[in-house]
Amino acid sequence: MGERPTYIGALPIVLAMAVNAPSPSPGGAAVLEKQTERIRKQSPHYKVLLHNDPVNSMEYVVVTLQQVVPQLSEQDAMAVMLEAHNTGVGLVIVCDLEPAEFYCETLKAKGLTSTLEQES
Repeated sequence: MGERPTYIGALPIVLAMAVNAPSPSPGGAAVLEKQTERIRKQSPHYKVLLHNDPVNSMEYVVVTLQQVVPQLSEQDAMAVMLEAHNTGVGLVIVCDLEPAEFYCETLKAKGLTSTLEQES
């Protein structure tokens, strides 16, 4: 099983091989692969909440929600507006902190009352 070296002129050529299992012959090199396990900690998500608005029209609220949060369809925006109207607060979206802050601040800039709450 021992390999004979190949010679070019008087110098031997050494061929290296990576082995995944220990070499059965003594003195052989083995490359052992160690698998590492990564555990990713999820960043917390935040709820963007819309509060009931007695000042602006329902239509304005729906259009503004769609402008600020493009993921919302007209039906979704209407449902959020009605939830806020009927219960006092409606859930707009749950997302990472940075976009949640952007949505909340943009809604406020357009005259709507909005707050953030960390999702539990």
